[in-house]
Amino acid sequence: MKEDKNLIGMRLRQARLSESPKATQKDISARLQVLGIKLTDSSIGKIEAGTRPVTTIQLVALAKVLKVSAAWLLGETDDPKFPGASSPTA
Repeated sequence: MKEDKNLIGMRLRQARLSESPKATQKDISARLQVLGIKLTDSSIGKIEAGTRPVTTIQLVALAKVLKVSAAWLLGETDDPKFPGASSPTA
């Protein structure tokens, strides 16, 4: 049995593919580079497959570029809503 090296792979893929249009691994890599995080599209594929670990800095950056919460990526909540993304109330 394969041992996963991260907890976020499946949800990372889910968030990426739920965008309209669907984001590629290369798209996510480019967004991360704007934030100063260097992850190749190949590395993102390995994260999604559970064969590459993720640092906390990478986790936070991935959540930011995918507009989901880090807690959702980690499977701690079923609500993917990005903190602060709600509309202001009057």
